[in-house]
Amino acid sequence: MSARIAVLISGRGRNLQAIAAACADGRIPGAIVGVISSRADAAGLAFARAHGLHAEVLTAQQFGDRAAYDDALARRLDALQPDVIALAGFMRILTPELVARFLGRMVNVHPSLLPRYRGLDTHRRVLDAGETEHGASVHFVTAELDGGPVIIQGQLTVRAQDTPDTLAERVMNEIELRIYPQVVAWLARGELALRGERVILRGVPLARPLTLDALEEAFR
Repeated sequence: MSARIAVLISGRGRNLQAIAAACADGRIPGAIVGVISSRADAAGLAFARAHGLHAEVLTAQQFGDRAAYDDALARRLDALQPDVIALAGFMRILTPELVARFLGRMVNVHPSLLPRYRGLDTHRRVLDAGETEHGASVHFVTAELDGGPVIIQGQLTVRAQDTPDTLAERVMNEIELRIYPQVVAWLARGELALRGERVILRGVPLARPLTLDALEEAFR
């Protein structure tokens, strides 16, 4: 069975590219059936269109409020019939109604070691706090912002010379681009599920988030 994957973006689409590459080479048993961007100028749209992916734009300016936006987004997602919805730098806070509609199918990658540093500007906040460790997490999306059950995390050591930009690049390259395609692969195979507040992998509830050690060889 080939899973149907929808990817939601707002920016460069680096994680979109990683997921697309893993679909193309068979590491993810599925295909991206749609890319939806909250910004018309998102660089990830150019990648999607250049690679023949169905891409569309849904901006906040088109709608009067969050509820109207999310209603339109839900209808577009329903039309795509996705098995997996990957939020990849999608800069929107989703309404509880939309989240509930796709609960268990929607995941997000967040640039921090959740539950620490939810929200925006995580790299600067980590540096300002003098943290020695930083990283990224992939979690199921729930109504609580960046508060859904965490599936996997990867961490790295903060360097004395790091800036928010260098830290962002390191977290992206060393962690996000590895853990996110892996989670999408697990979901696409039907190996990963959300039951209540518990993450289930291959029938076994996780006592704590997985680490980089759990990555399959193809995603290391």
